[in-house]
Amino acid sequence: MLKIGFDNEAYLEEQTNEILARVESARGRLYLEFGGKLMFDHHAARVLPGYDPNVKIRLLEKLRERAEIILCIFAGDIEKRKIRGDFGITYDTDALMLIDGFRARGIQIKGVVITRFEEQPSAISFENRLKRRGVNVFRHYYTRGYPTDVDLIVSEEGYGRNDYIDCSKPLVVVTGPGPGSGKLATCLSQLYHDYKRGVHAGYAKFETFPIWNIPLKHPANAAYEAATADLRDVNLVDPFHLEAYGTTAINYNRDVEAFPLLNRILGKITGDKSPYASPTDMGVNRVGFGITDDHVIRRAAEQEIVRRFFRYSCEYVLGLSDRETVQKVELLMDDYGLTPESREVVEPARRKVSQIETDITADHAAAAALMLMDGTVVTGRSSELMHASAAVVLNAIKKLAKIDDPVHLLSPATIESIRCLKKSINAIPLRLDLEEVLVALSVNAAVFKPASDGMAKLTELRGCEAHLTHIPSPGDESGLRSLGIYVTCDPFFGSRRLYNS
Repeated sequence: MLKIGFDNEAYLEEQTNEILARVESARGRLYLEFGGKLMFDHHAARVLPGYDPNVKIRLLEKLRERAEIILCIFAGDIEKRKIRGDFGITYDTDALMLIDGFRARGIQIKGVVITRFEEQPSAISFENRLKRRGVNVFRHYYTRGYPTDVDLIVSEEGYGRNDYIDCSKPLVVVTGPGPGSGKLATCLSQLYHDYKRGVHAGYAKFETFPIWNIPLKHPANAAYEAATADLRDVNLVDPFHLEAYGTTAINYNRDVEAFPLLNRILGKITGDKSPYASPTDMGVNRVGFGITDDHVIRRAAEQEIVRRFFRYSCEYVLGLSDRETVQKVELLMDDYGLTPESREVVEPARRKVSQIETDITADHAAAAALMLMDGTVVTGRSSELMHASAAVVLNAIKKLAKIDDPVHLLSPATIESIRCLKKSINAIPLRLDLEEVLVALSVNAAVFKPASDGMAKLTELRGCEAHLTHIPSPGDESGLRSLGIYVTCDPFFGSRRLYNS
């Protein structure tokens, strides 16, 4: 049974009130930098059981009469086709998904800012695509003089070079599909242009992690360090806050390092002293006040640290990460007494694969384990017919639907038909991945009641934990993601082939 440690509704009320209070104190317009994932924040949901992954978009729905959105995306991320890991989509595609999400909820999007624009061909193509679909697009450039020459930064040759976005509402939420998207620079550029036009405006920041009012070494804050190991972020006590107020608050290195410069820039733009004594002062984060069971949060956060270890280990063998990133998470695991086996589904999956005779000529033996919400662990293995991911999902829904183990949810004729199709188009391998099995299951469900009963249980797999003894194929990864299963995997390839069609 999933244990809840976070009160989502209490947090939503706290956060709404805090943002509205900050809007009032701005005495004109507030630019609110929204860090982290605005929609589908599964990291927060895993670390804070009970947290709604879409609570931030619900927050904006409540404020939509007073708020509008500026969406930032770094031109370099478009050019490099940077991937959002939890969805497997590029940042520019994620930006399109965000726009659709805003529109569906009646939240006004003012436009998209392509930041650090340098005539990158992919960025120009993305700009044209948006404009032809009726979305306003603005260009921002590298800030001349940054970070040392404040007089040049706050001038027509600095922020003045950027396109101005003419906003009309008191709350302007500045967000983006990922870190490094240029949100802060966009906020400061807008402040510069507003003050030139005689418009009073302020700045604040909304980050979910690290949580400022829990201990520095709390596992929930350590999980943030693990999640950003590739960025080399480090949590620390905010020294400016400690000096100003004599109280401890938690922040992270980039905000603390940037604070003196940011305060100077704010003072230069407004012609007045900055209202902030510390980087923590800038934040409007109330997530710590939503925690209702600290023990549950600690255990969930420790599990997230282990998940990140597996993720970065796999990215390392795929050439997407470096060894230092893996080592940073390994050190965090040591600090909290964690091992890969601290994740309960790891040992059953490895035990299952050790029992498999190597009888699959083209591929390595592979296995998977999945823990249902009641704590029951189900396993599956690769075979000549299907991948381990597909086998474990079928076994899991049979368990949930109380279908006898000998009953096959997919008819042999259906499987053979798909294999023949793959063979005819030279698709490799012939075995069915999870996506293909889910399609076949839906076909069988129309004529076979056990398949229909099993398919009805797929929604109960959302939020379940799973582990694979190998890196999943694209079809397996996509299928697991669509089912909402939190999966980790050992850093081994499931096939000897370098390419799968």
